[in-house]
Amino acid sequence: MPHVTMEYTANLPQLDVAKTLLVLNQTLLISGHFGAEMDIKNRAIPLEFFQVGTTAASRGFVHVKLALLSGRSAEVKKVLSESLLTALRDSATWPAEVEVQLSVEVVDLDRESYAKAVIRG
Repeated sequence: MPHVTMEYTANLPQLDVAKTLLVLNQTLLISGHFGAEMDIKNRAIPLEFFQVGTTAASRGFVHVKLALLSGRSAEVKKVLSESLLTALRDSATWPAEVEVQLSVEVVDLDRESYAKAVIRG
């Protein structure tokens, strides 16, 4: 725990996805709110088909969802979302020809029903 899901529009070829995922994990690790570095998991989902607004303007977005076990305060969640947004903003050189929206949301996972197993081979 935590789980990070990054969705991004396909019109952002300058986005180095592997680097960005690493930066997001590092940001969470240095926050001090999580234990072992191997507990921080993320994935990226490219979106080939998307629409931002109603015009044909060149727009795109990157949205990060941070899923945490329930119980953290609103203040901690705000600090985490702001630090992830800063890391995301600083992770790439964004194209001048595309209006890019960056966003982060934090969601709670029910602590009582969350299950996890680690398999070592």
